[in-house]
Amino acid sequence: MDQTRSASGKPIKVPGPSHPIEIATNPNRVVVTVAGRVMADTRNALTLREAAYPAVQYIPREDVDMALLARTEHATYCPYKGDCAYFSIPLGGERSVNAVWSYEAPYEAVEAIKDHVAFYSNRVDAVEERPGS
Repeated sequence: MDQTRSASGKPIKVPGPSHPIEIATNPNRVVVTVAGRVMADTRNALTLREAAYPAVQYIPREDVDMALLARTEHATYCPYKGDCAYFSIPLGGERSVNAVWSYEAPYEAVEAIKDHVAFYSNRVDAVEERPGS
């Protein structure tokens, strides 16, 4: 496995046969709702498929009502994608704490998700894919 270290000493892993990551344009419209409000509505979502994990929709920030999000102190690290920042959705209450994440400076292998956010489907009302709309 190809592995290097970031400037902060964290391991950087490159996707490959043992841990594949595929990013593709989603042809469907993706709509995210919380507490009856549309948080995101896009025809430009990227579908990220990583290893055996469920597919995730990454939505361009320009198609998200970022004013309804509140950045939190929570942070995680993925050796394949980089440092991850989180946002809560105050409208969603306790269930929507750290409901949104973003790789603001993703590693080269997943650079396409820069300036995108993703939503935990169990922390919002719905992440809907609407074919042909």
